[in-house]
Amino acid sequence: MTKNDKVTAVFPGAFDPFTLGHLDVVRRGAPLFGQLIVAVGENPAKEHFFPLAERLEMIRQLVAEIPNVRVDSYDCLTVEYVRRIQADVILRGIRTLSDYHYEFTLALTNRSVAGVETIFVMSSEQYAHLSSSLIKEVASMGGDISAFLPEPIVKRVKAKFANPPGSS
Repeated sequence: MTKNDKVTAVFPGAFDPFTLGHLDVVRRGAPLFGQLIVAVGENPAKEHFFPLAERLEMIRQLVAEIPNVRVDSYDCLTVEYVRRIQADVILRGIRTLSDYHYEFTLALTNRSVAGVETIFVMSSEQYAHLSSSLIKEVASMGGDISAFLPEPIVKRVKAKFANPPGSS
């Protein structure tokens, strides 16, 4: 597939934490577009594992070597953000059949409500089982998460469980 320099894609998510699966989607998606924006969603009603500023910092460090990728944040509907920045498409990774069903419904809704198309990238097989919630659960029980997260994030997740909020 040839890169289309005129197309800007948005890869949205909470990325809490940003996994090797997320990084895989970025690395495989970046060559397809002129610009790929990793858009970190912030939902004030939701309690996040890492604060927004820390998620942004971690992701920026991980994608710094990919020239057409930038990291941004948003606190509205994804399609509103996509329209506001005048992006062309949404990029999504699909791990499982249940992901496909959910993402298919969301993509149809985004297209019918906002005219925004979605492009899917299938997960690499070694990351198909990963989810941020599963990783946090394994980490909370002292399990090895090094095969799931980039090394700088492994250290931060372990530190969070070693020093939970309110402990001293």
